Amino acid sequence: MRRVWRALIFLLACGLLPAERISVPGLRQPVEVLRDRWGVPHIYARNTQDLFFAQGYMAALDRLWQIDLWRRIGTGKLAEVLGPSALGRDRIARAVQYRGDWEVEWQSYGPETKAIATAFTAGINAYIISLKGKRPLEFRLAGYDAGLWSPEDCVARVAGLLMTRNIAREVARAQDARRFGLPTLNKYLAPDPVVPLEIPRGLDLQDVSPEILNDFNAAIGPARFAEQGSNNWVVDGSMTQSGKPILANDPHRPVQLPSLRRTVHLVAPGWNALGAGEPALPGIALGHNDRIAFGFTIVGIDQGDLYVEKINPSNSDEYLYKGSWRKFTIVRDRVNVKGRTTPEEIVLRYTLHGPIIHEDRGKNRAYAIRWVGAEPGTAGYLAALSLMRARNWNEFRSGLRRYKVPSENLVYADMDGNIGWQASGLAPIRENWFGLFPVPGDSGEFEWKGFRDARELPFVYNPREHFIATANHNILPPGYKIPLGYEWALPFRFQRIKELLTSAKKFTTADFERMQNDVTSLPAKRFQAILRRWQAPDKLAQVVKQLCSWDAALRSGSAEAAIYEVWIAKLPTAIFGPKLGARVDLQTTLDKLELEPDSKALQDSLEMTLLELDKRLGQDRQSWSWGRLHQVQFRHPVPGVPGAGAFARPGDGNTVNATSGPSFIQTAGASYRQIIDVSDWDKSIMTNTPGESGNPESPHYSDLAKPWSEGRYHPMAFSRKAVEAVTAERLHLIPASKASRKQKVSYR
Repeated sequence: MRRVWRALIFLLACGLLPAERISVPGLRQPVEVLRDRWGVPHIYARNTQDLFFAQGYMAALDRLWQIDLWRRIGTGKLAEVLGPSALGRDRIARAVQYRGDWEVEWQSYGPETKAIATAFTAGINAYIISLKGKRPLEFRLAGYDAGLWSPEDCVARVAGLLMTRNIAREVARAQDARRFGLPTLNKYLAPDPVVPLEIPRGLDLQDVSPEILNDFNAAIGPARFAEQGSNNWVVDGSMTQSGKPILANDPHRPVQLPSLRRTVHLVAPGWNALGAGEPALPGIALGHNDRIAFGFTIVGIDQGDLYVEKINPSNSDEYLYKGSWRKFTIVRDRVNVKGRTTPEEIVLRYTLHGPIIHEDRGKNRAYAIRWVGAEPGTAGYLAALSLMRARNWNEFRSGLRRYKVPSENLVYADMDGNIGWQASGLAPIRENWFGLFPVPGDSGEFEWKGFRDARELPFVYNPREHFIATANHNILPPGYKIPLGYEWALPFRFQRIKELLTSAKKFTTADFERMQNDVTSLPAKRFQAILRRWQAPDKLAQVVKQLCSWDAALRSGSAEAAIYEVWIAKLPTAIFGPKLGARVDLQTTLDKLELEPDSKALQDSLEMTLLELDKRLGQDRQSWSWGRLHQVQFRHPVPGVPGAGAFARPGDGNTVNATSGPSFIQTAGASYRQIIDVSDWDKSIMTNTPGESGNPESPHYSDLAKPWSEGRYHPMAFSRKAVEAVTAERLHLIPASKASRKQKVSYR
């Protein structure tokens, strides 16, 4: 394969790179696709319909198994290929489907969105049909075929349900209140901003159990065949060597195979945008056009609530509301199930608050979710189609009024030197309650009073600090009184970014590369200060001295990082006990130790740490390293499909290079990174991992994994000249009546 690519590069240099002509029914005019040496397709079309048709076709060519799986997850069709075990999650997916006015739904994203989604899905279907029943590797091993798409598949709601997150946290908080009591919650598990935690009037905590979320958690979890966050920052020209803004963004989502993100360059009259989106959606969600750049992080608006409904003991088709029994709205649906000859009938039940996710007939309780996804225009990321064509700050903010799910911190830069930030997302209005616990559905006391006007949400334009940064932390400006949410990421990543940005230097893209890969741990520095006050017993003094002289950088080769990470993971239990310790975060743990160093807890947890490391890494402590414990593993969900290897990883969930996951295995972080130089778009850089293709037979299946693991980037070629210089493959997609399939020609 390497010889083939060397030959292609030689032909490219000689101007003789062959182009593949592919006849594609459904195209109106020819489309040219230049795939660069990192696998990114640059699509040049003559009209909007063909542009997004070609994007869909290329998405299917590169990621067919992945997008087919996502379609099944989103539309409740997993049981077709996984069997009865997927029925619960299929029921939730169908229950949260949009059931309102479809004309309003499509218009909510923008006037062309329905046509764009129609063209995109037609392109996917054109590729599927072209296979003529031949199954790609993943489908052969999994034993099923790809299904055809409809435009409505692009607006499935399950992905948005995952990003709202609040429902599960309400249940967890109710459980915490039962176990520990409100005084303990207010002291150690307080919301941010701090408000007094109170049990909603009429709620019986005995009615709230983890079983409520069984199907819900399955619906938003990964499909199996056998702490997320993000950073972004932007600086204006006064802080750069070029005199123009630079914008950096590395959204943190699951690090998986195939990659969650897909990079694409879309060019047609009225369109010229390069960046990343989700492979099953048209357009890009972050990147730049020829005038502006943009990126995002999750902002954490509370977009959902769990209602405990009372079922009529004499008639299970009724629920109580304001003293009267009301009928459930009932929708009956049929689900095809692998291994069964007849479809399974499922019954979807709704109260005025929303779909029922769980029922307890023994207690006569039903649990309904009210969330923003029931509103028009709340499918994730589609509103970014408006941002792709914005030419200035006003047009950008206008487009953000359509941006409802997920709620995002969007940062902005333009060629005129302006920078900005806008918090965006559909924000429910709750009067006299906070949305922190499940609430009784029968009283009518806990109803939403509409939604905030998008213009009420906080924003900044050309701040006097000359930079803007967000990292999922509490972004509410001083004095801002609108209660958007109470749950944020710990502030350590933001604090470190701010520390680096205020270093009084003129930045380049190379500086931002180093920042995105920064693994200095501010919590580790705080912990070192605690250790310097602790009189460790003699047998532990050398280890403590070693940690105190360490530079607090969580490098993969660092023994000190391994000791710190295992130790800090054990401290909450040592200080607060096993139950509360499992719920208390790192900041609260450090706060407690700073106020009163707990010598016994420090000693006991360090002794357990050393025993564990002796067992896991051997008794030769010179050979210990954080990377031997902390790795990322690129495994395909379908058994038999090759993976992309395992890599030692630096950092943790609180470093700028965020590498979080359970049991020290990285499962989330920045699979995609971009650093955009507004002074010259062609100087911008990016990385994705493990590759741009999901096809195991493609050279771009895992070619980016090693460079990504080493913190290396590649160019975001934007101008036609720059794209030509890095082109490794040419495709001509030709309307079916104008060409024969796969005719080879010399193109120049």
